[in-house]
Amino acid sequence: MSKWHLIVDVANCTNCNVCVLACHDEHVDNDFPGYAGAMPKHGHNWINIKSKERGATPMMDIAFLPVLCQHCDNAPCMDRARDGAISKRADGIVIIDPVKAKGQKQIVDACPYDAVWWNEEKEIPQAWIFDAHLLDDGWKEPRAATVCATGAIRAVKMDDAAFARTIAEEGLEELHPEYGTKPRVMYKNLHRYNKVFIGGSVEAEADGNVDCVKGAHVTLTKDGAKIAETFTDVYGDFKFDKLDPDSGDYTLDIAAEGHPAKSVNVTLGESVYAGEVRV
Repeated sequence: MSKWHLIVDVANCTNCNVCVLACHDEHVDNDFPGYAGAMPKHGHNWINIKSKERGATPMMDIAFLPVLCQHCDNAPCMDRARDGAISKRADGIVIIDPVKAKGQKQIVDACPYDAVWWNEEKEIPQAWIFDAHLLDDGWKEPRAATVCATGAIRAVKMDDAAFARTIAEEGLEELHPEYGTKPRVMYKNLHRYNKVFIGGSVEAEADGNVDCVKGAHVTLTKDGAKIAETFTDVYGDFKFDKLDPDSGDYTLDIAAEGHPAKSVNVTLGESVYAGEVRV
């Protein structure tokens, strides 16, 4: 049968927080029996946007990562819940029953994504419910998707086979595949948050002037093996992305027509701007 999935495009999220505000608007001071108790006005972000800066001036970027209940098929919170406090609906949505879950703080600790929040006043664990109450009332998407101006959040309902094709076609990834939770929230361009880059700029001096070198061939190697290659843009810049952090030593080999070859060694921890390389 068709089930709900959420697709988050990290490259499109601008940290506008409209999805966060929509969640608060829907749930603060509003009880939805059978779905969720009222959300506290302060202290909870059922949609929590994290940020990550990469690189250094003048080559740097920042990514924003919305983290929320992943509606896992293999949900650790369900394993820790007692008395049927958490259920998984046939459409894939996970619901923490606001009555049965009272006092069960262990549910908060069970979530490896830190996406379950403890309501101290009500003594219940709470999480983003995919706006299941609205979907059951005929809405086509949760509010987080309907208000997203950049299309960073999309909700789709399809069977697992169709969604597997979507994952392959769009290059979607789990936030933490090592958790083994089988989440129904998938991320696009996740490398902007969890991978690193090596970049730099190529320049040359001629007649007393220093100019950017366009079209220089740059090869990235590690332990003598070629990892990737690219060409500098009109500003002489190049970038190799989607590299693993703390992955050690790399070599940049730069070949520009009319100039001697140049090699630069880089040790990669976090993202690195190798600077202006003069050939």
